[in-house]
Amino acid sequence: MKSLRLALLAGAAVFFALPGSQDLAKADGGKGSLKADLEGFEEVPVVSTTATGEFRVKINDGGSSFDYNLTYEDLEGEVTQAHIHLGQRGVNGGITIWLCDSDLNPSPITSTPPCPGPNGGAVRGTVTAADVIGPAGQGVSAGEFEEVLDAMRAGVTYANVHTSMAPGGEIRGQIGRGRHH
Repeated sequence: MKSLRLALLAGAAVFFALPGSQDLAKADGGKGSLKADLEGFEEVPVVSTTATGEFRVKINDGGSSFDYNLTYEDLEGEVTQAHIHLGQRGVNGGITIWLCDSDLNPSPITSTPPCPGPNGGAVRGTVTAADVIGPAGQGVSAGEFEEVLDAMRAGVTYANVHTSMAPGGEIRGQIGRGRHH
């Protein structure tokens, strides 16, 4: 019985000593990619729309920035803004990073690119700590890039595109690794 208990304890020690997914992501120098498929049925509340989109992230060496590519099409409203929000699936959360803005809804970050096209388009950019605006009410202060990156890797952030038809967001998708988030 004593040897069985020791074997179980040794197995548990080995299991808990293995690096977690966030440790593995950091061990690769911060490199990696994340993705979100955007659709109206992911919005809270759900939006019935023909629009779709995709958000892709490539984390740069050292994990101090990432490049993104946001594409969308068939939106039923004029694009007003797009963001990364801190929030798990099915829950609305605060804005952490602006992806694009418009004259109707300007970003507090002056380097934010304009949202393209009335019904579709693509926007690219690079995000650093200077682009993180919060949300302080959810424990993320301005400039806390690593905190946001950890949340993105954990699957508790989402990207969405806001329009005149759906001011709260017309399409949305959870950001994470793998196929559909």
